[in-house]
Amino acid sequence: MTRSRRDFLKIGGVATAYAALGAPALEAAGEPALGLIFPPLNYPIPPDAKRLYPTGVRFLGNGVGLPGGMTIEGYEEAIPRALPAAEALAKEGAKAISVFGSSLTFYKGAKFNEELTQKVTKLTGLPATTQSNGLVDGLRTANARRVAVATAYTERVTERLKLFLEEHGFQVAFARGLGYERIPEGAATQEILFKLGVDVYANSSKADALVISCGGLKTLDLIVPLENQIKVPVVSSTPHGLMNGVRLLGISARVHGFGMVLAKA
Repeated sequence: MTRSRRDFLKIGGVATAYAALGAPALEAAGEPALGLIFPPLNYPIPPDAKRLYPTGVRFLGNGVGLPGGMTIEGYEEAIPRALPAAEALAKEGAKAISVFGSSLTFYKGAKFNEELTQKVTKLTGLPATTQSNGLVDGLRTANARRVAVATAYTERVTERLKLFLEEHGFQVAFARGLGYERIPEGAATQEILFKLGVDVYANSSKADALVISCGGLKTLDLIVPLENQIKVPVVSSTPHGLMNGVRLLGISARVHGFGMVLAKA
């Protein structure tokens, strides 16, 4: 599924037609469904999904609720609802499942993340992954070893991500978070995120890649500008979490126009 922005515009009319016909028409077209489990309840499918993959895959969503915010205690309270959400997505027709919310899946380390996917698979019979696996997948696609890390999180949660990445063999050269347990409306603008990414990379002594972590951050349109500025690949939670999930369906996740990693996927 190698696409350019021009290809995307050409097939936009087809996607619109499918939308008008509704979900049954999509199912009839034979597009496999990727089930996404989000931290918030009633969370819409991210626009990134259909911008990156306008055809070839459907997206289904379910949420666990995160009343405790992006805190260790909040994750502990929310994570038991992930398996029921996975079961519901399987009943809706998902062919693979990804537990989104990077911090929801990396906060207890690599073993916990792996065990979570195994539990989802055991319960549903479906292949499973997580948004955190998307970060690892993206960094491996970029052949990165030393990484700079920018997050939305508090220092405590950012430190958990640092440990998670180190467990997967990466060296974290520098890490900084915005300090949020909940992201206030308008608090993570494109300008703020661009500056954060540039500053974090500048402090990393020329890391091989920049990670931007938090599924709630809108980063798809930042990837190319940041890469142009810092001259290394950028890996971000939602775009590369989607890449990783689409790969799990056995579909090519390669897309041109959204950065170095997606162009190599």
